[in-house]
Amino acid sequence: MNAPREPVLAAGYLPAGWLQREGLASQGVLPREERVFSAWGRSVRLSLPSLSALQAASLAAFLRSTGSRSIRQVPVTDIVRAIDQCCARLLDPRESLRRMLDDWLPVVSGFDPEMLRLGLNASLRTYRAPQLERFLAADFPDPRILERFVPAPSGGWTRAFGADLLALVWAGNVPGLPLWSMVSGLLTRASIIGKLPSAEPLLAGTFASLIAEAEPRLADAMAIVWWPGGREDLESAVFGRADTVLAYGSNETLEKIAQCVPATARYLAHGHKLSLGAVSRTALDDCSARSVVHEAALDIIRWDQQGCYSPQQFFIEDGGHVSPREWAEWLAHELSALQHRFRRRSLTLEERTALATWRNTGQWASGDATAIGDANAQWTVRFEQSDGHVVASPLNRSVQVSAVDRLDDVVSHLHDCSGLLQTVGLAASPQELLRLAPLLAQAGVTRICAIGAMSSPAPGWHHDGRFSLSD
Repeated sequence: MNAPREPVLAAGYLPAGWLQREGLASQGVLPREERVFSAWGRSVRLSLPSLSALQAASLAAFLRSTGSRSIRQVPVTDIVRAIDQCCARLLDPRESLRRMLDDWLPVVSGFDPEMLRLGLNASLRTYRAPQLERFLAADFPDPRILERFVPAPSGGWTRAFGADLLALVWAGNVPGLPLWSMVSGLLTRASIIGKLPSAEPLLAGTFASLIAEAEPRLADAMAIVWWPGGREDLESAVFGRADTVLAYGSNETLEKIAQCVPATARYLAHGHKLSLGAVSRTALDDCSARSVVHEAALDIIRWDQQGCYSPQQFFIEDGGHVSPREWAEWLAHELSALQHRFRRRSLTLEERTALATWRNTGQWASGDATAIGDANAQWTVRFEQSDGHVVASPLNRSVQVSAVDRLDDVVSHLHDCSGLLQTVGLAASPQELLRLAPLLAQAGVTRICAIGAMSSPAPGWHHDGRFSLSD
């Protein structure tokens, strides 16, 4: 007997107006590519819209003209309402599309189902109406500037226009990441075309279809498509018609994309970043230390450190009631407990090799380092007495814990990797925070937050120090 075929789900989103104009509205005319995803003992087949270079150019031109005119007829308040309604539906466990995502997103992404459920809820709450109003207020003191001329503080009048076409290239390391830039583009009343990540091409199209349902005037202002990375003909067809190209990915990928972006377009690239944690001796009494350890473990567990904001190293100050070595052992215990609730995704051979090499390497520039815990566990903690140098981990729940005499010693080493720095999670007294924050900012850190909030950015967060909307 033949093995049963995997269920097939349609992914992506194409504007109905363009399909009708091109004579592609009838089912089955548009080429689609099917890709199989497997995890947790199950498989699913996703059908992705696969365009030719001519179709991609036609779609980009349609969005730039028809889509741009359409979205600029929609007041920002109505866009906020549509996004809010979309999120409300996806937060409802009775909603059929939410049940579909809960059922198949773990299979597509490989992440633990419970982690995905909680993470998706947290992400969707970021885009409710009150939070979207914070997005707008963070970048535009008077959000009416997106719809009309408003008085400028220095005199005269000013108005902000979104891009006629915003091209988005997404990475699939963290489910839900595409929503941030998609929502930001819509709030600026820009038509958008998004390239689905190969690792998780399900969520973005579902989100777009619900927004179009909530506000039909936005239906022709969005397209969510897919093509294999490195297709210069498709990338040139899309990027050549975009005002702004925003891309996520490895530095190598971003450099290749830059070659397809014309000089007349704005290119916003978000590449590889490094995030760290720092714990002062003032936060190392028994009660505070245990709380911080728990929050640190959650920051590591969430998305298996695949986010740019995920901590790869913690610096622990000597001289507290709890020693840095004890803190590292407590962290190992907490990660061990959490692995039973949130299972780590299946790793590739390359990832397993990198983890084993990192764990088994015992000598670094500053001296000996010790791996804590079972080599077969789904986590790895390395401990060392350090001079404050920065150590990147191979991710996937692997973390370096470094004991330092003073947190100030760390800052001088941060300047050596200032271009890679992003988030620092800090557990310290208010006085220490006020003293360390300017030093961290000068070293290149773009976000300082409490440990436990590192992998849960607040609404309106300025990613890599940039504006979410005005850019």
